[in-house]
Amino acid sequence: MDRPPVALWRHFPIDDQSPETLAAATLHFQELYDFDLVKVTPASSFCLTDWGVEDRWSGNYEGTREYTKRVIHAPADWQKLNLLNLKKGHLAQQIECLNRLRKEIGSDTPIIQTVFNPLAQAKNLAGSELMLTHLKQYPDEIVFGLQTIAESTRRFVEACMEAGVDGIYYAIQHAQSRLLRLEEYKTFGIPYDLIVLESARDFWCNMIHLHGDDIYFSILEEFSVSIVNWHDQETKPSLTEARNTFDGTLCGGMNIDTLVNGTPDQVIAEARQANEQTGNRKFILGTGCVVPIKTPPQNILAAREAYEIADH
Repeated sequence: MDRPPVALWRHFPIDDQSPETLAAATLHFQELYDFDLVKVTPASSFCLTDWGVEDRWSGNYEGTREYTKRVIHAPADWQKLNLLNLKKGHLAQQIECLNRLRKEIGSDTPIIQTVFNPLAQAKNLAGSELMLTHLKQYPDEIVFGLQTIAESTRRFVEACMEAGVDGIYYAIQHAQSRLLRLEEYKTFGIPYDLIVLESARDFWCNMIHLHGDDIYFSILEEFSVSIVNWHDQETKPSLTEARNTFDGTLCGGMNIDTLVNGTPDQVIAEARQANEQTGNRKFILGTGCVVPIKTPPQNILAAREAYEIADH
């Protein structure tokens, strides 16, 4: 390939409620734009529903669902979490989705499965405020829960490998200063991240997503991962700064506001600028997070073809 790879992804509300429809929606999106990487994006509840959470689609512009039932209410509830059964329930359905996609998408196009890290799953099990309260006031109880979540997630990642995908998109949401101090993340995040990422070590296309503002980019030193994705258009480090500290592949460069509200020419200009900032090496054009579902198709197409247009 004589151009930087391009990969955008989005949620598929309603379609994400069954393996058949999520696979079909993901495949249709790929057929429309022919991205160089397919990220499978189920609802964040896919890994939690078997523990009893409930959610609903309420029209969020990103395509995410709203939680209507949590299962952690008291500190002792963390000890009630059981290891999930991968042979049935929503985790099994997600593996079925991956099997369907692998059969339809050629081996030349990598497929990566979204995996939320244990702290992100804990947040959705309890709600953000309660989870952080428990973390600070009842550390032993939440550690018990994080161990269970990490082990279930580790087993799911191994099942993803059997389904033939090429990597995981590992979403870290709490490595940001407005939520936790760095030492807190090193205590309650990294040990459980390592459990999950160790199970993904044989994949060749793992991507870590550092979500949010004022992120702890330095934690990448703790992991062996080839690609990093973050909100580079909204928070530090910039692509140029990241190139000086991370030797792997950078994924980003597109501002979501430009994709949603800009023109195709503005999208193309931003894509070209991002490639220049990375020195035209080890770079995948993408966004810092999901593409909103209202994004104009012509802007998505402009991003996909930005470097091909530049060559003519």
